[in-house]
Amino acid sequence: MTERGIRAVKWSFVGLFITAIFQIVIVYYSGSIALLADTIHNFGDALTAIPLLFAFMLARWKPTKRFTYGYGRVEDLAGVFVVLMILISAVVAGYVSIDRLFHPLQVTFLWAVAAAALAGFIGNEAVAQLRIRVGNEIGSAALVADGYHARTDGLTSLAVLIGAAGVYLGFPLADPVIGLIITIAIFWIVWESGKTVFIRLLDGVDPAVTEEIRHTADHVDGVMEITDVRVRWLGHRLHAEVNITVDSSLSVEKGHGIAQEFRHELLHHLRYLSDATIHVDPATASGPGYHHIVNHNHDGLPAHSH
Repeated sequence: MTERGIRAVKWSFVGLFITAIFQIVIVYYSGSIALLADTIHNFGDALTAIPLLFAFMLARWKPTKRFTYGYGRVEDLAGVFVVLMILISAVVAGYVSIDRLFHPLQVTFLWAVAAAALAGFIGNEAVAQLRIRVGNEIGSAALVADGYHARTDGLTSLAVLIGAAGVYLGFPLADPVIGLIITIAIFWIVWESGKTVFIRLLDGVDPAVTEEIRHTADHVDGVMEITDVRVRWLGHRLHAEVNITVDSSLSVEKGHGIAQEFRHELLHHLRYLSDATIHVDPATASGPGYHHIVNHNHDGLPAHSH
């Protein structure tokens, strides 16, 4: 899955870089400030591929004594960077749009500006679809967020196209007005992408995942109950820690066999799950209450802790 993410990032970088180079040539001849802003967005979007590529490459490194879970969390940090880039794009788009409301500019070679804007929209939307599709398939919130980042730049390119059409028809304010509308749409994307990325940073998961883990226990003979489920994202992979209850009369070997079968079922049913740690409790000592350890404070009195 990591390899698919790396390929998606590389191809999207190439596509956006070619799009931006084409646009900057048109900017040089037309003097379009709106197209210049859009070109800057496209270069910025291409550059967000660098931290994502770095994160995917780190995810292939083996865990160490210091980083015992590996380096998957770097991908979530890359997602934060991407969300910040989307936010900056929104602020720049809003500033340029407001500035053009008060300071309209003469734009030449409108046909070339329209062609460059259309190329920007098509290029960004193609990259957006690639990143979002692969990101959803491998469970990468950062790659999905970067896909939405490309889509915001595509919308900005579309605004440039509509603005050029407005100027051609004698409505020079069409460009900044459409730009403001697109800015609002970009801020909405910032909110939605930001929620996903920061929920993962706080170890949040979709409640349906924990329910799926509990449902999987129904397919394993010997599992009497699930008393605790903890799940977290590490990049685009899930890790689960589950407490199960088995018959107290079973041997350690049989209890271990049930845990192994349950783990196998989990890895089979949950597509993003990379590993699961299964703790086995006997029915006579099952539940969180039996995992508390009694410590003593400085006064010699018992103090309960996990």
